[in-house]
Amino acid sequence: MFNGLGILTIGVRGALTLVMTKNTQAEREHESPEIRTDLARDAVMEISGALRLLLADVYGLYVKTKNYHWHMTGRSFRDFHLLLDEHADQIFAMTDDIAERARKIGGSTIRSISDISRHQRLKDNNEEDVTTKRMLVELQVDNLQLTKFLRSTHEVCERHNDVATASLIENWIDETERRTWFLSEIVGGL
Repeated sequence: MFNGLGILTIGVRGALTLVMTKNTQAEREHESPEIRTDLARDAVMEISGALRLLLADVYGLYVKTKNYHWHMTGRSFRDFHLLLDEHADQIFAMTDDIAERARKIGGSTIRSISDISRHQRLKDNNEEDVTTKRMLVELQVDNLQLTKFLRSTHEVCERHNDVATASLIENWIDETERRTWFLSEIVGGL
């Protein structure tokens, strides 16, 4: 209530309740901050959803690349074996950045192998005998498709003004285009 001087006076009980309420709110906010970014909640959901799909595809491509690295045969075994190992390392390096970016903005990310399987858009190849040429063609096509997925995710980030995620994606597009180019040149010569 206001006294004649225009000052709000609260009884001891009211003041204590007010202080306790503020402390409880502050403790809740400290324990579980809801706001990690200035991005709108719908932006966080859309961006982290796109990153989840992207991460599943990157893991799928990593495993396929390592599979072909391990099962490579033929005249150019050493060159292709080393190339695919280099590509796999580059692909795997993306995974932590993708997952952590989703978490930084307050989103969620992949939690398990089955989660990857549910969200993966790139196709696995579980066949026993795959020719060298087919391995390289599949990886070329998958890297090209990954570039499209990266561009699509970049568009989502741009729409929501998430420049940090967009910047990471720009570098990954360049790396993925380079892998596609190398694979295209090799396949063209086989």
